[in-house]
Amino acid sequence: MADRALWTSQELVAATDGTLHGTVQGPVNGVSIDSRAVAAGDVFVAIKGDKMDGHDFVVSALKSGAGVALVSQVTDEMRAAGAVLQVADDPLRGLEDMGRAARAWSRAQVVAVTGSVGKTSTKEMLRVALAASGETHASAASFNNHWGVPLTLARFSRTAAFGVFEIGMNHSGEITPLVKMVQPHVAIVTNVAASHLGHFASLDDIAEAKAEIFSGVVEGGAAVINRDSPHFELLAARAKARGIKSIIGFGRHKDAAVRLEQVALHAFCCCVTADVMGEKVSYKLGVPGEHMAINSLAVLAVVKLMGADLARATMALAHAEPAKGRGVQERLRIGSGELLLIDESYNANPASVAAALALLAHAKLGKNGRRVAVLGDMLELGQFGPDFHAELSKPMDEHAIDVLYAAGPLMNHLWEKTPAAKRGAYAANSTALKDSLLAQLRSGDVVMVKGSLGSRMGILVDALRAQFAPIKKES
Repeated sequence: MADRALWTSQELVAATDGTLHGTVQGPVNGVSIDSRAVAAGDVFVAIKGDKMDGHDFVVSALKSGAGVALVSQVTDEMRAAGAVLQVADDPLRGLEDMGRAARAWSRAQVVAVTGSVGKTSTKEMLRVALAASGETHASAASFNNHWGVPLTLARFSRTAAFGVFEIGMNHSGEITPLVKMVQPHVAIVTNVAASHLGHFASLDDIAEAKAEIFSGVVEGGAAVINRDSPHFELLAARAKARGIKSIIGFGRHKDAAVRLEQVALHAFCCCVTADVMGEKVSYKLGVPGEHMAINSLAVLAVVKLMGADLARATMALAHAEPAKGRGVQERLRIGSGELLLIDESYNANPASVAAALALLAHAKLGKNGRRVAVLGDMLELGQFGPDFHAELSKPMDEHAIDVLYAAGPLMNHLWEKTPAAKRGAYAANSTALKDSLLAQLRSGDVVMVKGSLGSRMGILVDALRAQFAPIKKES
């Protein structure tokens, strides 16, 4: 347990320039924006969202144990329920001020991750690898937006040796204010792909937006960039323009400073041999897929740059696990046999769907089993959407996918290009697809479910788990 509280009431007042009503009872060791998840002593930040206003939940949060509520409007009912810290304008601004204060007092080495694909998985691998050398603070889930980044900063442990932050964007200009709060020593760009292309004119414009991450790198810091990306030179130039002298490429490219030499792909893991800035390493990575192996190189680049223990990091990566909805594999009982579920339902773009199909290709089938792709619409692709969906027929063929189940009007473009023999079922949405999918699966199948979050493919994952009982892992 920490020797001191995460925040004192005096520090909260100073950071936010707020006015405290009442007395904070006990230590403040957490920060929350969800009244349902408040722990004893938390700061509850009453953020105003598009659909709900956190002020409506202040009283319940305080009664549930929150130590203090951060608000812009105070009522008598709030005062009666507990301590209230009033800030001007918007509690989100107060949360940002807390984040900046926490970053200022931290002595941790900090890394920030962005990219079109693989941000969260890379963040999780960094968490595991750096924790082998010291206390590591990292973003929870995909807390990578305008509230997730300051919330993660506000929770920054005073004793952490390392901090890992994920930074996302949908539009140009979104990364800059976030990375300037984070002030990383190292910034990673995993890749540039057609994610959110509907908001951009080209992939070059997406690369320019990703390059904003270099604007917050501290003096003497480093950039870690995918050397295999056709946008490497553009990204490297933007990093140099920001005064970053240490630019590390990773990937298969012959000029990569952290270079993949060999990778053996297995159903549940990878075995990797790499050259990490002149040091040869071989390690087991606890998550499958070549795309994961490539991103693990970025992780080892950070370990090396931060002076953490490379040997311990490579050993720790054997225990890395996929993040929720990003390749988690689960065996389910079907009749007297079983099937394997690969949950990729969190999000999707053309690059990540291709990577997920490659993962499906390496999964081990049961007797008479089939490789079953269950795909929902990839959103935010604008005018390019129909073509990108139709072009998925190439990786479907390349990876010998046996059956397609498709949901959504955009995915109909792939359905129309799929041979009749490989068609399972098509429906307008994931809910309408459910009954056909559940009725037609069989023992030995490997089923991969993927789509953009707005396509709600998680409904099908939940339905599979409800219909076919999960098989407990052997201890």
